[in-house]
Amino acid sequence: MYFKSVCRHCPETGRQEGYYRLVESYRNADNRVCHRTLINIGFLPQASPEQLNKIQGYLNLWYEQKQTIFGDDFTGETDELVRLKTEEYWCRLVNEKRIDVNWKQKAERMIDADTMKHSNVREIGSEWLGWHAWQQLELGNKLRTLGWSDKEIELAATQVISRAVHPASELGTSRWIRENSAVCELTGYPAESITKDRLYKSSLSLYKVKDELEKHLSERTNTLFDLEDKIVLYDLTNTYFEGQKQNSSLAGFGRSKEKRSDCKLVVLALVVNVEGFVKYSAILEGNIADCRTLSAMIDKLDKHTITGKPVVVIDAGISTEENLGMITEKGYHYVCVSRSKLKDYQAVKGKSGVLKKTRSNQQITLQAVRTERNTDYYLQVNSPLKAAKETGMKNAFEERFEQELEKISQSLTKKNGTKQADKVHQRIGRARQKYPSAGNCYDIETTEDPKTNTVTKITWSRNALKNDEKEQMLGVYFIRTDLQMEDESVLWDIYNTIREIESSFRTLKTDLDLRPIYHRNDDSTMAHLHLGLLAYWLVNTLRHQLKAGGINSSWREIVRIGNTQKMITTTGQNTFDKIISVRKCSVAESSLKVIYKKLKIPDKPFAKRKSVVHKPPNLFSDSLKMSEL
Repeated sequence: MYFKSVCRHCPETGRQEGYYRLVESYRNADNRVCHRTLINIGFLPQASPEQLNKIQGYLNLWYEQKQTIFGDDFTGETDELVRLKTEEYWCRLVNEKRIDVNWKQKAERMIDADTMKHSNVREIGSEWLGWHAWQQLELGNKLRTLGWSDKEIELAATQVISRAVHPASELGTSRWIRENSAVCELTGYPAESITKDRLYKSSLSLYKVKDELEKHLSERTNTLFDLEDKIVLYDLTNTYFEGQKQNSSLAGFGRSKEKRSDCKLVVLALVVNVEGFVKYSAILEGNIADCRTLSAMIDKLDKHTITGKPVVVIDAGISTEENLGMITEKGYHYVCVSRSKLKDYQAVKGKSGVLKKTRSNQQITLQAVRTERNTDYYLQVNSPLKAAKETGMKNAFEERFEQELEKISQSLTKKNGTKQADKVHQRIGRARQKYPSAGNCYDIETTEDPKTNTVTKITWSRNALKNDEKEQMLGVYFIRTDLQMEDESVLWDIYNTIREIESSFRTLKTDLDLRPIYHRNDDSTMAHLHLGLLAYWLVNTLRHQLKAGGINSSWREIVRIGNTQKMITTTGQNTFDKIISVRKCSVAESSLKVIYKKLKIPDKPFAKRKSVVHKPPNLFSDSLKMSEL
């Protein structure tokens, strides 16, 4: 290849200048030398003959040695014009297909298998699911409207997705991101910049905008999945702390739902809809009574639901008369479990018992009943499975109660045993208090010596009337509502939506590892719990769509399947002494492809990312020597 020129009038200079073409010579069938124009260059008034000579020399050298210009080292050439024009003309030759480089492209892809190495293996499948949910919920856009920078949003996305996929402490999360996960390749935040202190700060910042995020997420999921908040569920759970927590205003001793009476607790209150999406959350003191928490929830409910006044479903621990009256006063309806079993009631006229099967395929009987004491409707539920369970518990408690009485009786005949009447009656009272359900069904008589004021004999027997009444109520409980009871099955279905909030708590504690809490101060504790709730939003967004597609796997199982897909960097050397580096996603397993298909997302998070490290000779310095010759 060489430059050929003719003199033409140059509009830029107003003079006759050389008009250049890049041509090549070849011999035709008659062995005559011919010329073929490769590309038209145009006027080059700024280029000297020496510069033109260098450019054509480099182009010939690259073509002859089958070297592409992209990424080549220009070491040895200081003339910027030469460098720029060489790149420009080579690109034109390739793009306009004026030279044949196909063989070169194929050869470049030929890697010596002995030089191949795999490195930087990272999990990507579960992170890809979490990133998809983050985008669906438009959390990045919401944070941006709250004044967050792009880097802060990227870090928040990284942290929330990590919490969903690999729940751990801030220190454990930072290690996992740097060593195990490709989540930063999705979010754009530099993995090397992840530290536990930055994660602490990010979680605190997220908690500061808790109310704004919850309202946004509530509205977004309703819009995304076309939901209406006609029924909401309210319940509480608690989790425990490791450590003394002496200076905490949140931590307190209470009734642990995890049987950890030795640890201080913190209470998490949730309002969710029937699809499991959180409408409102609150973090409360560990020793607060369940029934005292409802007022604040009702006040917040109007701001976090968008479809009028939903029916509030609560459990027995919250359904005090005061709370039910407050719900009605605020304009809501309620469905709950009656705190006590009804005694004086009658069936509603025109309503006969209805048979229904539960989720566990157990048959129950539903009977609408009324009482003269209030205007609420009640649904009597008779469950054989619950009856069998309660019968077993009743027999066990009665056996233990009788064992306590037997110990008291034996003590009367032992030396130094308890015989004084007042002491014996105290022991009997403590036994009744320890097993109240059993103790109330027994008649106990004592034979006393008035001279010594001692008990000489104890006898006991079951009270047949009380025992029969108790047995008749085994497996029976009452659902209470201020709604008009049109259909017993509908009311039963409404109440059973409370199982959804139990499922939410189970996911938070088991799959998202919300317990125990190790943080020392209350701010970090609340930030930790809120971060778990944000991760739960991602999880429930994905599981809601998967359930609609017939996939009911737990989140832990979905993560296990997702972790089978990896990001891998493969390097190898080709025949041109170039190191080819390709970062590529592994092929998704069939089970993961099913999940991707249900979510309508690509089964490859990334396209192939290729880079080339050139190790050519010093072309420019060599070509200078050739031109000099």
